[in-house]
Amino acid sequence: MTDFDAIDALLAGARKEVPLPPAQERRALREELNVSRAQLAQALGVGPSTVGGWESGRDPSGEVREKYAYFLSGARNKLAAEETEEATVEEAGDGPAAAPEDAVCADEEGSAGPDDEVAVLDAPQPCVLCGQPARHQVAGFAQHLDPAECGTAEPPRSRREPRSPARAGVKVVPVGRRMQTADSPDLIGAAVTRALDEHAGDVEAATKALLKRAIPDAMALLDHSRKGGRYDVIAHPWLPDILRKQTARGADQVWEARPKWSRPELPPGEHEVTALDINGAYLSALKTHLPLGQLEHSTGNHHDRRRSGIHLITPPAWEHDACLPNPIGSRDEPGPLWVTEPTLRMLLRLSGPKYGLCDPPEIHESWTSGATEGLLEKFRVALKDARDRAIATGDEVTLEYVKAMYSKFVSTLGESNYNRELYRTDWMHIIRSQAFANLWWKAQRAYDEGLLVVRAMGTDELHVIGDWRAVFPEGRGVAEVKVKDVYTVGTPDSAG
Repeated sequence: MTDFDAIDALLAGARKEVPLPPAQERRALREELNVSRAQLAQALGVGPSTVGGWESGRDPSGEVREKYAYFLSGARNKLAAEETEEATVEEAGDGPAAAPEDAVCADEEGSAGPDDEVAVLDAPQPCVLCGQPARHQVAGFAQHLDPAECGTAEPPRSRREPRSPARAGVKVVPVGRRMQTADSPDLIGAAVTRALDEHAGDVEAATKALLKRAIPDAMALLDHSRKGGRYDVIAHPWLPDILRKQTARGADQVWEARPKWSRPELPPGEHEVTALDINGAYLSALKTHLPLGQLEHSTGNHHDRRRSGIHLITPPAWEHDACLPNPIGSRDEPGPLWVTEPTLRMLLRLSGPKYGLCDPPEIHESWTSGATEGLLEKFRVALKDARDRAIATGDEVTLEYVKAMYSKFVSTLGESNYNRELYRTDWMHIIRSQAFANLWWKAQRAYDEGLLVVRAMGTDELHVIGDWRAVFPEGRGVAEVKVKDVYTVGTPDSAG
């Protein structure tokens, strides 16, 4: 072979490394397809932490680089094709691209417009709010347009339940006549300023006074935040007996799936464990699917994502207790149990193709109503914004006041003598369960990112081993975590 032949062979065999998109785009492409790091790592024959390193800036090499580039290129093409298809459907006027579960809350706030999709039904269908026959459809849901027609048939009352004017049903703001929300006054800031003035700047006295007013002030904020919304809040609806305590001091019949889990075994050696505190757990849980109207009974193993409520289920077996808590919490008794919407949705998601961690739960019967995830959104955002401002300025008075507002709001929604303005036991159970579900998903995320999950407790306590700062942002914000404790477990290896 001549020198020129050798050079030609070298050029023929040489090839440039396959280009990769920026690290931030790599993670975005994977998450947009709902592919976990563990799933991608298994397909590529590497560990989840290796994929995490690639998404943090490190680059693979050799054959695995080509496989990774092939996945990213395919993901980009798939997402682009889906966007093109959605745009084509919308241009053709075949219907909205939003998923059915978002249909109710897509236009929860704001003015009416062409997106309301008001249509006359060929035959009356049950109103999504009150359950009575309605002849119109709004945003894909049967609904009365006239508030006077909605909820006219009074549901049966429990003998222990007093007759209330609010039990007539849900008031619907007529389509096309909803109020426009003006710039909202800062009710929280005004209350804090007033309390400090009344107590001559005494921080301790002002804080004490604000905490006493937390419940009525939260209700006033809720009422103000609902101005301009399509639905008024039903303060005292009829509720099935399953949502009532059988005795004054008896246990609730609805299982909220509160986690109380510790890892049964740890790897040999000594480990540093970080106990993380999840900020604003109940505040974040206000964003959940809440029932709008009268709860209706149904039977059968079927779940309608446009509705929300409580469900009698037989939960699936959980075979991952060695590394992750059971999503229904610590429960000793076998058999069916009543769970809330967040717990059921979590089980259904975990049984789906993305995770495949368990079998689907079996649904026996349900009490549900048409639902929206945005019913308390303005209320939640007002509290969150006030909390963020208080943290940024070191305003501990406002911080304690806001915390009391959302925590007492949740705790007094049920059979409480401290809040007579709103009696929604179903909401209380659902919001609490959402907080527990949120903690479980953080535990799952920690596990997926390669951390060792050691403990999950209540709504806000997660203990992990590993570089947690690469997974969770640190701080006092609602989307951040802070360190509660750092401790050591295990014993040093004797080798060496």
